[in-house]
Amino acid sequence: MNLPPYAATLGLAVTPGEDAPVFTMPFTDEVVGRPGFVHGGAIGGLLEMAAVGALIQAIGDDSVEIKPINLTIDFMRGGRDKPTFASGSVTRLGKRIANVHVTAWQDDPDRAIAAARMNFLLKR
Repeated sequence: MNLPPYAATLGLAVTPGEDAPVFTMPFTDEVVGRPGFVHGGAIGGLLEMAAVGALIQAIGDDSVEIKPINLTIDFMRGGRDKPTFASGSVTRLGKRIANVHVTAWQDDPDRAIAAARMNFLLKR
């Protein structure tokens, strides 16, 4: 999977999944916000990369150009000093538009720390 350089800056690791890949972001100095917590921008970047990863897997065609239209993030609780995970689900895959829902969690996938909805323009 070919991700933007920002994914490397966040230290993201990708684990293949049946429906979508799972992205892992370690707690490092690069993602610290206030002491002991993950910066909201780093969580947003993780969510965006997970959305792109889910969409790439769903499309299955490297020739399709993916352009973000918008991103809406809901922060539910602070990300603590531990690894953070994220995975997405494509909710609509049309010829020109795709919608993806993504969640980020730390200890329990059922206790999200943040969720996002992202819309993409597809150029085939």
